[in-house]
Amino acid sequence: MTWLDEIHWDDNGLVPVIAQEDSTGDVLMFAWMNREALALTAQKGEAVYWSRSRKRLWHKGEESGHIQKVHAIRLDCDNDVVLLRVTQLGHKPGIACHTGRHSCFFQKYENGEWVAADPVLKDPEHIYK
Repeated sequence: MTWLDEIHWDDNGLVPVIAQEDSTGDVLMFAWMNREALALTAQKGEAVYWSRSRKRLWHKGEESGHIQKVHAIRLDCDNDVVLLRVTQLGHKPGIACHTGRHSCFFQKYENGEWVAADPVLKDPEHIYK
């Protein structure tokens, strides 16, 4: 049995992953990994996810340059959620979200609606080709 066998993969062979900024504790994003993505992440020291929409491996930053350097890979008590402690590279401050924001969790509930609580750091038109 390997360390990958200890993970409780869902019926699609995926596990949810939370990327957290190592220096601040900010939650940057949520994504999915399959066995190959997690093995590559451990091997490379950079986040590699499984893109459900593209149906392929996705090395974070492959288009944007916003790579996630992995400092620690953690597993929750039920062995069904992975936490990556990362440094977000490629822009200061780090951009993890495809909207050009620091975190994908930029929307905040206020008075019955969702409002953008964090600014766009770089226009996505200038990030993606």
